[in-house]
Amino acid sequence: MPRSQRNDNSIDKTFTILADTLLQILPTSKREREASIYYRDGMSAQSEGEYAEALQSYYRAMRLETDPYDRSYILYNVGLIHTSNGKHAKALEYYFQALERNPFLPQALNNMAVICHYRGEQAIQQKDAGASEAWFDQAAEYWKRAIALSPGNYIEAQNWLKITGRYSGGGK
Repeated sequence: MPRSQRNDNSIDKTFTILADTLLQILPTSKREREASIYYRDGMSAQSEGEYAEALQSYYRAMRLETDPYDRSYILYNVGLIHTSNGKHAKALEYYFQALERNPFLPQALNNMAVICHYRGEQAIQQKDAGASEAWFDQAAEYWKRAIALSPGNYIEAQNWLKITGRYSGGGK
């Protein structure tokens, strides 16, 4: 039985019922339905901190999913797991892939900026001012793009950009 059908959370159960109903009503192929089930199972496992299981479900969903927009969210979630596991280089790869398929994912850009900012902080601790500035400049570029896509979000990033003199856009 798919994970999404055995979840005890009432909100997840409600979502699953709605998603299953939509999949039955909308004209979808068996392949698309299977991809959707694996994706939902991955989200369920991820929300419970079962990252290995979530990755397995996401990889299965990617093998079946052909729609670039839907694939972008699978790739984004894989990136989230790698970020959570501290595998930042691998996470960046998946965020890049997600953005290639869907350039309107400000959350991917934000996560990429957070990783770059973190690496900039690490470079400061290692007393490498040149590397830290390069990482901070890269973080700024990603945050600017995320803010452009979602102007009301990422207030802390907007403040950081202003404080560091890296904010050169209209807005708040």
